[in-house]
Amino acid sequence: MKLSYAIERISGLAQRVLDGGDLSLREAEILISMPDEVTPLLLGWADAVRKRFRGTTVDLCAILNARSGRCPEDCHFCAQSARYRTPAKIYPLLPADEILERAEAAYAAGAKRFSLVTSGRSAGSDFNAITGVIGQLKRELPGLGVCASLGALKPDEARALKSAGLDRYHHNLEAPASFFPRVCSTHSFTDRAATIRTAQEAGLEVCAGGIIGMGESQVQRVEMAVALRELGVSSVPVNILHPVEGTPLASMPPLPPLEILRTLAVFRLILPRANIRYAGGREYNLRDTQALGLAGGVDGLITGDYLTTRGQETARDLKLISDLGLTAN
Repeated sequence: MKLSYAIERISGLAQRVLDGGDLSLREAEILISMPDEVTPLLLGWADAVRKRFRGTTVDLCAILNARSGRCPEDCHFCAQSARYRTPAKIYPLLPADEILERAEAAYAAGAKRFSLVTSGRSAGSDFNAITGVIGQLKRELPGLGVCASLGALKPDEARALKSAGLDRYHHNLEAPASFFPRVCSTHSFTDRAATIRTAQEAGLEVCAGGIIGMGESQVQRVEMAVALRELGVSSVPVNILHPVEGTPLASMPPLPPLEILRTLAVFRLILPRANIRYAGGREYNLRDTQALGLAGGVDGLITGDYLTTRGQETARDLKLISDLGLTAN
């Protein structure tokens, strides 16, 4: 591909998005397949689109692994599956007072959203206890956005979460539809999309994204971003695989940082009005290039530790944000 053509193509398509238009699947595939040499240009356009539609505020959230391990599903990337021998801890639902304490600490550190995450296909017998904790969090920390990631949802459960005060439900697509059977056989892409719609129908905001770096192609990543656009989700966390010992993807090689950054920029152009959020694996995979994502379309991040891996301290994330002239929410 000639450099002059690449520059012209990126600029033309990105300007259309900046003017309020959409990219087609084929156009997004062209952008994500651009050579590394023009990735800085793509990042610049993604930053302009972010500022036009999202401003200069970065949304910080923290997550808590409130129930860990013994999941019956076989997701190949997950350290909490009961099918694999991994270093992940195993414990039941944490006591309400411990959850509240962790939420208070995250809020005090600078996170304005806090998500309860439980392992397993669904919340199961812990559902009522979780709705009780959600109500307590809303009463005692009224400035904190409360989110939950509890697996598959039934309509009555989604309505109960809404009634308890839950602001946002998280449920990733995890992988593109065309690649999903390669990383999970115990449920389907369709199952995941159905849970997202169930949460939306109950009036909940939805946070849904996926994982890149599991062996999917760049074009398949675009497929996932377009699916998220069609679902109308408001927050899109992008995880970058952090391989865990004992899982089927333990030996997966890491993605090059420029490829990750290009993916994030294209997600921004496909989803100009969504919150594109750094999620798990950013520290492991991007290292000293993390700032380039925040200057290239990303406007949110999970701060602190993840479910089974260590993350970055909130104070360091806040410094990263301020150094770029951005503002934490």
